[in-house]
Amino acid sequence: MNLIPAIDLKQGQCVRLRQGRMEESTVFSDDPVAMATQWVSQGCKRLHLVDLDGAFEGKPVNADVIESISAAYPDLPIQIGGGIRTIETARAYIEAGVSYVIIGTQAVRNPDFVARLCVEFPGKVIVGIDAKDGMVAVQGWAENSSLSVKNLAKKFEDQGVSSIVYTDISRDGMMQGVNVEATSQLASAINIPVIASGGVTDMNDIIKLNETKQSGIEGVIIGRALYEGAISLEQAQEYIDQN
Repeated sequence: MNLIPAIDLKQGQCVRLRQGRMEESTVFSDDPVAMATQWVSQGCKRLHLVDLDGAFEGKPVNADVIESISAAYPDLPIQIGGGIRTIETARAYIEAGVSYVIIGTQAVRNPDFVARLCVEFPGKVIVGIDAKDGMVAVQGWAENSSLSVKNLAKKFEDQGVSSIVYTDISRDGMMQGVNVEATSQLASAINIPVIASGGVTDMNDIIKLNETKQSGIEGVIIGRALYEGAISLEQAQEYIDQN
């Protein structure tokens, strides 16, 4: 299971939100490249980047920062989400060295877009499913849809999607514990690997996810718990390596 530190970008700064609300952001660094360096130095094997401004505006806003991180660590697998609504945007990120593009809103509104991306960039497309009470949310979590998480995920089973990032919005940034049950249920219901996201609080969450022994859970994204020191990436990685 991969431990994946998150760097959420707002106006060029590294921030964390609570439940996806832009007005409730905490700035942790004004140098995202230095933040990436910190996680790499602690054993990071994959990095999760989010262009928060891009998610709300529907186009890249922090692309220069993302490209700088990718250039600094060309051998580090990086996944990027937020504002990727065109093939041209996805291509620009991949040509800049990003390993995976995460498609969220467009996956709900235009599933054929995901299919085209999978053909154009095989193995490099992740679908981000953000949910509240089991229902999918879009547009930077500002809007709710009528789709269930499982039904949406099943649409992409045969299209070549690399993985699903499943985020429980109600827990994201709240330090209330990852939704292990819902994540495990989704992983067992589909044939696409799942990456857990939202609410990771301490090592207990890492242990619980790992102990499910659900082979479909590919990794977990960790945000606020790392930034506030509730989890040591080095210690967590050592646990994963030994278990």
